[in-house]
Amino acid sequence: MAKLYFKYGAMGSSKSAQALITKFNYEEKGMSVWLIKPGTDNRDGADIIQSRIGLRQVAHVVSPEDDIIAEYHKAGDYDVIIADEAQFLTPEQIDGLRWLVDEKDLPVLCFGLRTDFRTHFFPGSKRLMELADSITEIKTICECGRKATVNARFDNNGRIITKGAQVVLGGNDRYTAMCHKCWRNRIKAQELELTTGAKTK
Repeated sequence: MAKLYFKYGAMGSSKSAQALITKFNYEEKGMSVWLIKPGTDNRDGADIIQSRIGLRQVAHVVSPEDDIIAEYHKAGDYDVIIADEAQFLTPEQIDGLRWLVDEKDLPVLCFGLRTDFRTHFFPGSKRLMELADSITEIKTICECGRKATVNARFDNNGRIITKGAQVVLGGNDRYTAMCHKCWRNRIKAQELELTTGAKTK
């Protein structure tokens, strides 16, 4: 029986690599895969999924206004759907993927972030947490050795940002995966520096 899977992790947890490896594994068994990504993520090219370790594939681009069920039917018949950066899909598109699981008996595997730089759900991720049959964390670690859960966003001066637009594209130049304790401690240290002028690490 087909399921809707949500495999989430902080930045740098090799989500895209796992998505592409999963695609390869299905195709090695003779199954066809509809690989999709939201149009929001255009860091490596509008239709490219690329991992930090160099894996790279062309994907079908889904724009926010697209009906994902209609897009699937236009693309053709596939055995499996794999979505990378699924946090950028709309809740309605996640509902469409759920429909394809239920009505077409298609396994759908979604890879992405759970929360943003403020530790708030992305709308697509929230809907996946509500609807997925299987939810798995892809773990990575903070520099302190604890499990990283926060996608910390930095400005050009290396200071953690806690305000701004939810979606700002970037890689290691702008984001670092941290544990919640280190994230909070870094913010407190910045606040102390602003009020006292004392330099902190």
